[in-house]
Amino acid sequence: MPAKNSQQTTADILLQLHGDPVLFVQSVLQAEPQGWQKTALENIRDNDRVAIRSGHGVGKTAFLSWVILWWVTTHYPCKVACTANSASQLEQVLWPEIYKWMQNMPKGFQAELDFKSDKVVLKNAPDSFVVARTSRRENPEALQGFHSPNMLFIIDEASGVPDIIFEVGQGAMSTKGAKTVMVGNPTSGTGFFADAFDGGGRWTTQTVSCEDADYVDPAFIEDMKRQYGEDSNIYRVRVLGLPPESDDDSLIPRHLVEAACQREVDAMMVAPLWGLDPARYGDDRTALAKRRGNALVEPVKSWRGKDTMETVGLVLAEYEATPFMDRPSEILVDSIGIGAGVVDRLRELGMPARGVNVAESPALGTRYQKLRDELWFRCREWFEARDCSMPEQEELIHELTAARFSILSSGKFKAEGKDQMKKRGLRSPDLADAFILTFGSQAVRAAGSVNAYGYSGDLNYGNSSWIV
Repeated sequence: MPAKNSQQTTADILLQLHGDPVLFVQSVLQAEPQGWQKTALENIRDNDRVAIRSGHGVGKTAFLSWVILWWVTTHYPCKVACTANSASQLEQVLWPEIYKWMQNMPKGFQAELDFKSDKVVLKNAPDSFVVARTSRRENPEALQGFHSPNMLFIIDEASGVPDIIFEVGQGAMSTKGAKTVMVGNPTSGTGFFADAFDGGGRWTTQTVSCEDADYVDPAFIEDMKRQYGEDSNIYRVRVLGLPPESDDDSLIPRHLVEAACQREVDAMMVAPLWGLDPARYGDDRTALAKRRGNALVEPVKSWRGKDTMETVGLVLAEYEATPFMDRPSEILVDSIGIGAGVVDRLRELGMPARGVNVAESPALGTRYQKLRDELWFRCREWFEARDCSMPEQEELIHELTAARFSILSSGKFKAEGKDQMKKRGLRSPDLADAFILTFGSQAVRAAGSVNAYGYSGDLNYGNSSWIV
């Protein structure tokens, strides 16, 4: 706490802390802010709209916790509305961080706060509280309905928050006395969060690189540089805190994939589909992807140096370990090379395997050169629907977003091949290839129509009717 002399009252101390968030963090929370955090705290004190984009691990969540605790304990009456792109970001990341720093406060401060699972209330002042609301496209009122002489809006991982949330909440955010703080990794070069950095002057902005942070391991920066290159979008977003550069020939834009990793969707009762891309020896990997309608249900698994029978054994083990109702209606296997033998043996064992020759003619022959091209573009449409989800698996994200496309003289679209990607210094996109195989269902191709999920028609599965 600031030094208290005989003339200084509690009200005087609170007034001093009210105007000095850096002092609040140092004296009340017993933390020493990094240089960028000090600047950001002062920016929030002096400005109504602050947007901060950054690399990974720079201390954004701790910073937001400090801001929230400073506001709720030194501004009265007040309300703090916190939102993020997912409930897990609020429940598992931000809220535990708030609680952690609350424990550092003097007992007198702690005694004034009632910490709950989704709310922090100032005791004896029910009109002053902190509340968490998840931002969802289908329920865009996350920033609406709040009014207070001291209103603070916190938007965490703002790049993943749908623009409709900001559009609906504009009125509340613009109320006199309201402050808005947006932070996040700039995974998209477009949208409300990205527009805050366009130089228009409505927002006070700050960009924080991992190199600007005191506690980011230099080995992380070097690993990112070595694995993806300083010119890659991954390095720009994860290290430099800059938005991805849009490549005109990028087949699947990174921001679409990043958004799917951060999105929560309702599970669809559809038949699971597995995609298997076998590889024998060398640098390539055998990869297995599991998709259920609009969700990739788990990270894509991969193995090295497996022969035909070992690959079959691995798939059989996965199949038998899967509950009956979660087993795939089809296991779609790239049948080029050793894949043909894998298909035959899986069928012999009673599993629903089907070979997919990605080099054959596509269903939409006037648009794509080969089936592989069509599957890649079906995958792109799946992401473009913006109602899908997948685990955050950096290697898969990189493979999906690194692929390019071209338009041939015939007007057909062509996805970049593995050999072309290797010539650019990239590894074979084995994980991505396993994933795109899940869009090759025979039911879809036989139906002659494709939607964004990659399924159509009905298939009798066990005792239930499943959509595939």
